[in-house]
Amino acid sequence: MKSRFSNDINIRNRQAGFEYELLDKYIAGMVLTGTEIKSIREGKVNLQDGFCYFNNDELFVKGINITPYAQGTHYNHVATRERKLLLKRAEIKKLETKTEEKGFTLIPTRLFINDRGLAKLEIALARGKKLHDKRDSIRERDAKRELNRLKLK
Repeated sequence: MKSRFSNDINIRNRQAGFEYELLDKYIAGMVLTGTEIKSIREGKVNLQDGFCYFNNDELFVKGINITPYAQGTHYNHVATRERKLLLKRAEIKKLETKTEEKGFTLIPTRLFINDRGLAKLEIALARGKKLHDKRDSIRERDAKRELNRLKLK
């Protein structure tokens, strides 16, 4: 019998690599409520609209949609609430100074469950791509696809 809960969760924000130039990556813990981890283990998470911000020297993520747990009662969580991220103080200070520079932001790129069973969020320091940068990405991707096609023949 296959369980509906899984420990090998690896949810990616595939749009992030296209919209942003990813510079640095960090792994952060998340403060979750009771039913949120159950929904994450079912894989019902959407990272597309997520972003990180600072408030009183603490890092929060907003816009991540964790679908409410189906068997949850009135104790079920709010799907799009803001969640606190756990990083070392030095990393938070470093990221805060970087994001104050023009054009930099923090975005969630991947949500996974580590070997100890804890939900972790990979965040990236990113700079938004311009339209011509996106065109270059498309051109590179098409060239790689064409080379792979020629190798297979």
